[in-house]
Amino acid sequence: MSTTIAPDAPSDAGPVTGRTRALPVRRVLAPLFVLALVIGGWYLVSYLVLTPSRRFLLPPPHEVIADGLLGPESENMLAALQRSAVVAATGLLIALVVGIAWAVLMSQARWAETALFPYAVVLQCIPTLALVPLIGFWIGFGFSARVLVCVLMALFPIVSNTLFGLRSVDKGLRELFALRRTSRLTVLRKVELPAALPAIFAGVRISAGLAVVGAIVGDFFFKQGDPGIGILIDTYRSRLQAPEMFAAVLLASGLGVAVFVVFGWLSRRVVGEWYDAARN
Repeated sequence: MSTTIAPDAPSDAGPVTGRTRALPVRRVLAPLFVLALVIGGWYLVSYLVLTPSRRFLLPPPHEVIADGLLGPESENMLAALQRSAVVAATGLLIALVVGIAWAVLMSQARWAETALFPYAVVLQCIPTLALVPLIGFWIGFGFSARVLVCVLMALFPIVSNTLFGLRSVDKGLRELFALRRTSRLTVLRKVELPAALPAIFAGVRISAGLAVVGAIVGDFFFKQGDPGIGILIDTYRSRLQAPEMFAAVLLASGLGVAVFVVFGWLSRRVVGEWYDAARN
């Protein structure tokens, strides 16, 4: 009696090819290549386009690092950056709570969406810079005013993305829970909010960057109290301290990028695995 030996079952992971191994390397080398081009163009403009008397308009990168990031003003910049980060984080947290509650309310009844969503659009369309002086007159020029500017700038992406996520639940799931006569609160807790998490995190990533912008915009207008990074940028501009000003701009940009990366990592940790598996 002969025995047939079955061939080995194919692995789900698939073979590891040279192309697969090269992908992480490309993800690192491609941004570094672009960064090298940007720095090279920066040096080109500083030394070949601008005359020495006008080089303060775009000082070379090594001067920005030596005189700005590592200069005598570095401690003041880091302290101001920390204050701006606290303002942005507070505004983002408030916008997150208000935005999700607003979207949940609109998702529970069509009349609520019809009544409230236009005001979210109006809030997004009103130029925040036009409201900043009014905010200063109403509640002063301190911490609360800066936080309110961050909330106004960060609110709409959270509202719109959360509402989209809550509305995008599979129709079959809704019908299944309706057959079981499940309460709205249970459907919201077990179906709608979990399904909306990817959209919520997408909105938070956008709003996080806008909150940083709001903190800096507030600094430009509310010059009272401890200075944030926006106040330092304006101060260095008025004093023609170009390396310090560019260093402060780089720190502010780095804060926005760091916040975006952190929330992207958090999104992948919270919803990445099961969301990708569900789509496949």
